[in-house]
Amino acid sequence: MTNPMNSRSRAARWAGLAGAGAALVAVCATTAPAFAATTGTRPSPVGSALHGPAPVDRQALARLMAPDDVANGTMVRITGPGVHLTETTGQLSRDPAAYFRIGSITKLFTSTVVLQLVGEGRFAMDTPVQEILPGTLPAGWAPITVRRLLSHTSGLGMPCVAPENPGSPTPAAVVAALTDPKCPAPQSPVTVQQYNGMNYFLLGLVVEKTTGHPYADEVQRRVARPLGLRHTYLPRPGDTSIPAPSLAAPVPDDPWAWAEGGMISNAPDLDRFLRALLGGRLLAPAQQAELFRMPALSATAKVPFSMGGLVRGELDDGTPVWGKTGSKAGGVNGLFGTQDGKRVLVYSYTAVGDDADRQRRRAEDFIEAAF
Repeated sequence: MTNPMNSRSRAARWAGLAGAGAALVAVCATTAPAFAATTGTRPSPVGSALHGPAPVDRQALARLMAPDDVANGTMVRITGPGVHLTETTGQLSRDPAAYFRIGSITKLFTSTVVLQLVGEGRFAMDTPVQEILPGTLPAGWAPITVRRLLSHTSGLGMPCVAPENPGSPTPAAVVAALTDPKCPAPQSPVTVQQYNGMNYFLLGLVVEKTTGHPYADEVQRRVARPLGLRHTYLPRPGDTSIPAPSLAAPVPDDPWAWAEGGMISNAPDLDRFLRALLGGRLLAPAQQAELFRMPALSATAKVPFSMGGLVRGELDDGTPVWGKTGSKAGGVNGLFGTQDGKRVLVYSYTAVGDDADRQRRRAEDFIEAAF
């Protein structure tokens, strides 16, 4: 796809994106974004001479937002220097501040809090989670560091038994199902980077153990309130409601996804959050660098995640694009930005069916049109 307003090809080097489902999905199976790994082991060059994003391809956006066999209603928000648009099609709220379930985009809030705790010296990136959560994992398991949880290089599998109270499992019950003696131990040594929501259940427990406060309270204290994110929160267990106006008609919610994928937000709040995160307002310099550093295993991964839990895409001129996808309650969402945080894309649509390949292509097309 080429924008006639700019000679740069818009093709992006990634294989595709799939909405990473949230949480009891994580108890059964998780579908991850599938960018092609283009980065190897090098850190991304902060401040390097990149061409930057092209003008927004509004014609492409109009085609993508027309209701079709992928989505029957779509919201897109793109902001940056000289760009500020929010458009909605189909049976979605026209309110630019409408709420929606963000699914696995929640993981970016979790990783932000964890990296802040690292910056405060509460623990290190290479501290084994077994030291922070003694007795939580079986004694025979090899050490699993915070770094490996954040970057999906832990080797953890999925629970092979149902958690206690599967309709509304507690985080501890989810982890107990993962560590049941019937389930296999993690891969060791780890040879692949494999997206797994279980990593972020453990990180949520790390936050609570380290701070002595509920995960939801730490997200509010450390991220939401300082940034003025008045529409961003984690519902209480068992609360399947969503405030009005909601982006789409409320539907029955699936089990509580907690630190893996349970939060509610809106497009303006997500825009402000990612802009602050990529722009260096939430983390100390050492932890900010982790956001853009790619682990060695990402070189061969279908899902190239950074040390800080961000997915990395790369436009054909070398411009990196960072973010996360998520899906929950029938909505498929994405949040991406340029490395300096100056242009940000938020999208959400109501999916028609569950064809993962079509959803991946749709995500690629949105990113190419926006950047």
